[in-house]
Amino acid sequence: MTIDEIARRAKVGKGTVYLHWKTKDALLLAVMLKAQSRIHQRQLERMRADPLEILPSRMLRRHFLDFQGEPVLRALYTDDADILGRLNDTAKKEFAELMSQGDRHLRRHLEVLREHGLVRADTDVHHQQYALLATSNGFFTAEALLSDRAPGTLEVRADILARTIRSALEVSAEAGPGSGDPDSGPGSGPGSGSDFGPDAASARMRVAAAAAAPEIIACYEHFNELCAQEMRRQIRD
Repeated sequence: MTIDEIARRAKVGKGTVYLHWKTKDALLLAVMLKAQSRIHQRQLERMRADPLEILPSRMLRRHFLDFQGEPVLRALYTDDADILGRLNDTAKKEFAELMSQGDRHLRRHLEVLREHGLVRADTDVHHQQYALLATSNGFFTAEALLSDRAPGTLEVRADILARTIRSALEVSAEAGPGSGDPDSGPGSGPGSGSDFGPDAASARMRVAAAAAAPEIIACYEHFNELCAQEMRRQIRD
């Protein structure tokens, strides 16, 4: 699509478009940023409603479905790898600080979860961050690369993503927050008493998530504001 076509559909002059965005790629990045901001806002609303939504598996499952519900984002990841690669290069220049802030917020998110015993502590947090990003990006791009072999519906694939993240990063409810071990801990065996049954383990996990949620929510509120500031800056510039 040309700038002429964009201006015609927006019912403005071509020069008006160029007043706000120097190139078509810059305009498209702004559209992507706005779509991502909508996803972040929905994510925040879920976290406020249920602290368990701060868990990576639950967060990524919903993020995957929200992402696929945004036509521009879905099209970029599934229809044109050349444009996606070019935009990625442009984003590294235009949004370098915002991307760095996003990385710092995600790392802090994982650190807080580790402090509350909700993700494993037996590996470096930077490695966990990379695993999270690489796995999620793999599932997003697989929508195009493996479309002929994709199982079931989007919801089925979102569930597979959640299970993968949960197995790689999170502490099981049976192990209990604070153990740092996904495979063992109080409540892992039958008959261990009312304090260590599955219901008690789930309750302890919810308590830990509720304690961790305020700082994590504050991180994402801050990041959302940074995204809004960047959108305003793009338009002013």
